[in-house]
Amino acid sequence: MVKSIIALVFFACFGAAVAAELGVKNLQDNSPDQYTVVKGDTLWAISGRFLKEPWRWPEIWGMNRDQIKNPHLIYPGDLIVLDKTGGRPSLRLVKKHKLQETVKLSPTARSEDLSQKSIPSIPPSAIEPFLSQPLVADQEWLNSGPAIVATQEDRVVIGAGDNVYALGMPENESRFWQIFRPGKPLVDPLTKETLGYEAVYLGEAKIVKPGDGITPTTLEVIKSNLEITVGDRLFPAPPASFTTYAPHAPDSQVKGRIISAYGGVAEAGQNAIVTLNKGARDGLEVGHVLAIHRDPESVKLRARSFYGNDASQKKPEHDFKLPAERYGLLFVFRTFDRVSYALVMQTNRNVNVLDLVQNP
Repeated sequence: MVKSIIALVFFACFGAAVAAELGVKNLQDNSPDQYTVVKGDTLWAISGRFLKEPWRWPEIWGMNRDQIKNPHLIYPGDLIVLDKTGGRPSLRLVKKHKLQETVKLSPTARSEDLSQKSIPSIPPSAIEPFLSQPLVADQEWLNSGPAIVATQEDRVVIGAGDNVYALGMPENESRFWQIFRPGKPLVDPLTKETLGYEAVYLGEAKIVKPGDGITPTTLEVIKSNLEITVGDRLFPAPPASFTTYAPHAPDSQVKGRIISAYGGVAEAGQNAIVTLNKGARDGLEVGHVLAIHRDPESVKLRARSFYGNDASQKKPEHDFKLPAERYGLLFVFRTFDRVSYALVMQTNRNVNVLDLVQNP
């Protein structure tokens, strides 16, 4: 399987792309006049060399909406030049890559071989496991996959290198399968609506010996993140993919909540994965940047979760009054209908479940 990355890449503008919204005051105090891209860079980190708000780099390129969804590639060796004349900064890209060619991309999922070495927008290792796994599903989907009905030597739990046996495997499907277990429901803290169920990714397996409808299919577990047991479900492993979007604010007003942090923790930090109670139906898309706020309502919601509904057990309302305060940024990298996954890009404090997210 081709190993993939999130290749969030920028429009290669050879003319002066002037962004009226950004002025010299938006530049870093020590912003360089030029920068040569090197292996290991990310677009977010490169942007931070020039701008106080790295996610606004598409503006300084003068990118329109189509270009945000259909940018060109930036490679190690390319030279980025900053022009600060006239009080309105602009960037231009001088292509140095020896394999430079005209590339036409569309805003759809694509696979990219790492040998091409284009610069990703954010650290790929932080989100790669989340790109090819469903993660959020309904109960019907979770119950539709072939089930593991037996384990090697009737072990209670197994891991990599062990065999499992499954019934209901379709013919002529992929040889490689992912293993899931239904997880906790994702509930909107305000409306109490169940937005979906987390599909807990357990690992991967490959078919060793096909079944015949009566005899189970034999599979070897080739990767195990968690213990695997009877009753876990199998789904064909899709190719990993990326979507070519540059960071940008939502077109419409978005106001949501962080409803969980990966690993089930109550607090998260920079480079953590969090789940939002807003998704595609709310206008969120890959590449959207949202600000994280701590506000009085999020503190009261956490208190209500802790103390329950018994009013006699709640502390006085004024104990939870805090001023609303922005303290970080999220980058949305995967969306479902009613929820989204985002990477914490910047934060100056712990990120709490139920904190507010909204337009930056």
